[in-house]
Amino acid sequence: MNIILLGPPGAGKGTQADRLVKARGMVQLSTGDMLRAAVKAGTPTGLKAKAVMDAGQLVSDDIVSGIIGDALDGIEPGHGGIFDGYPRTQAQAVSLDEILDARGRTLDHVIELSVDEDKLVERIVGRFTCAQCGAGYHDSFKLPKVSGTCDVCGSHEFKRRPDDNEETVRTRMAEYRAKTQPILPYYEAKGLVSRVDGMADIDHVGAAIDAILDAKG
Repeated sequence: MNIILLGPPGAGKGTQADRLVKARGMVQLSTGDMLRAAVKAGTPTGLKAKAVMDAGQLVSDDIVSGIIGDALDGIEPGHGGIFDGYPRTQAQAVSLDEILDARGRTLDHVIELSVDEDKLVERIVGRFTCAQCGAGYHDSFKLPKVSGTCDVCGSHEFKRRPDDNEETVRTRMAEYRAKTQPILPYYEAKGLVSRVDGMADIDHVGAAIDAILDAKG
């Protein structure tokens, strides 16, 4: 089974992809990670990509397609892929169909984690972690039991990610809509798109995704 998992930053896409990798033996295919790995390994496609990047140019769709094809060739039979960051245009979506078809694979589902933008902003902007052990907290949903003291290790130092601010989050949401909008009609016409409430708790989101993947024909 091969799927595309869509969702803006903070929607929980990474968490759900990790869960699918562990629970179902699927392989997460992140174009950024695959590109870096191909360059590091010095594969033919990786060398092409390195030359393009060294020249300060954007990696072409053909090179990205080659890297995705190489990654799919490395997946053991019976294991599926989770596409992350690709495709972003209809042309790439068509290319992905061709890549999969050439390997006897199909795209089974396109699952979008739907979010409420204002609530997502609150979720992201309010989060912080213990600087010592990394335990996670939130201004509204999970404050330390003793103010200023980590529940786990007792540290008094906390930190926030510098990009966890409203302006950055809303910019990322706008970018996500711009990059995702072009491919949804293509997949909706194929009947592949399902939407899950990304604002629900992690277990409920996971259960909803499982229900989609396990549904019969």
